[in-house]
Amino acid sequence: MTDRLARLAQSWDEAAEGYETYFVPRFAPWVRAAVDELDDVPEGPVLVPCCGTFPELALLAPRWPGRRIAGIDLSAGMVRLARLRAAGNPLVEVVQGNAMTLDPAWSAAAVVSVFGLQQLPDPATAIRSWYDVLRPGGRLCVVYWPGTIEDTGPFALLDKVIDAGRDNSWEDDLIPALDGAVIERDVHLSFPMTHPGAAEYFDAANHAGPMRALALARGDDYIAELRAKYLAEAPDGEWTHHPRARLISVRKQLSRAAGAPPTS
Repeated sequence: MTDRLARLAQSWDEAAEGYETYFVPRFAPWVRAAVDELDDVPEGPVLVPCCGTFPELALLAPRWPGRRIAGIDLSAGMVRLARLRAAGNPLVEVVQGNAMTLDPAWSAAAVVSVFGLQQLPDPATAIRSWYDVLRPGGRLCVVYWPGTIEDTGPFALLDKVIDAGRDNSWEDDLIPALDGAVIERDVHLSFPMTHPGAAEYFDAANHAGPMRALALARGDDYIAELRAKYLAEAPDGEWTHHPRARLISVRKQLSRAAGAPPTS
């Protein structure tokens, strides 16, 4: 797992600048949907594990002025850009570290994470850790790319040409890992996303997205072969699709006062 985390960190170090430019604007509707889930939370900090370049901050800071907000990410490159986004706000902290397990001492009012969970070596352990740092009444909202994102489109074609035989059984462990939580929403959200063309998307995924780790592991010749296969099957011109992400929103139950009778 240590090697995998190191490669993951390196891949996002290299991808950070391009990710901010290409993917952050296209992922914005899902970020907004996740932040909109965080209403009616107790006092306390708001945490963003796997914060990347921290696009959530633009929505979180005005919603809760005066509240501490912290982003956590493994990648030094992502953390550098996140700190630039947070510059000038003394209540915002960006921590470089493994976001898979969070220190319960955070005692957070809310935790929100968008498109980080599916990259982690053990998503079920991560989502439980994120839930466990919540104060009673606190809320957790996670948005991630599930095993099947779309039936046709640039994401689906990339999965087809890679043909990695991914094991998506980890998804089945997420809700059981949240034992004791109040599940408030568990839905799939689809928004339109447009790419200038197949080549532009492939190159962005390679240099500024989740393929960077694969490129580091397999090398340039493999990626060049993959690109040729991808473009041979892709349509010409601008490409719009409607990928589906899964949103899970939960609340931590309020602690029953000592000595109080149970509610019926």
